[in-house]
Amino acid sequence: MKASWAIAITYLLHCTVAIAEPVTKPFTTLQQQAEEVAALLTGKMDTSAQAIANSKAPNVQMTTCRIELTTPADPQSIFLYQEQAMSTSLDKPYRQRFLQISPSPLSQSVRSRSYKPTDPTRWSGLCDRAADSIERTVNLSDLGTPVCNVFLKRVDTGYMGNTPIDGCPANVRGAVRITNHIELTIASMNTWDRGFDTQGKQVWGAKTESYQFRRKEVGGKR
Repeated sequence: MKASWAIAITYLLHCTVAIAEPVTKPFTTLQQQAEEVAALLTGKMDTSAQAIANSKAPNVQMTTCRIELTTPADPQSIFLYQEQAMSTSLDKPYRQRFLQISPSPLSQSVRSRSYKPTDPTRWSGLCDRAADSIERTVNLSDLGTPVCNVFLKRVDTGYMGNTPIDGCPANVRGAVRITNHIELTIASMNTWDRGFDTQGKQVWGAKTESYQFRRKEVGGKR
């Protein structure tokens, strides 16, 4: 009888320990997360589905590709070129940026720092040039002026991020401060770009819904 109780207690203890073991997610370093963010951004996305559902929503295409620098920079940084254009005039981008994607140990996130090119027209259509082309190699000085930072953290669906609490200084269409909230997944990116004037009033950007970009091709092909 005592032997039976001992066996039963041992079995129960074993089961309790097994149940108590936490389910952990695969560990990834911030550097690996930076690579993931860069891969998720790379490729073509557009807002065509949103434009069909909402006649007031613009039909915009966002194109992003990886670039190299002629001068070695921070080895942990990944550099991208990104442009946005109306789907009806893809050869005339209205927004062009270089992005520096890097680990941010202090905030335990991935930082996406955007730069406004010194000569935007020179880079129009850059992602249409061959990936191994020397034309996709950029001088450090060509990156231009730092514009803003977005800090992205890993979540179950992908990555979610924001600009700093006070936003970023700006001088764009009446806005002196800009903010953004980003939701990035393997198939989409939702952005809440907003511009505010000196009185703190929103003068442009997302209001009742985000700008909803949906992927046109698998990241990394461009």
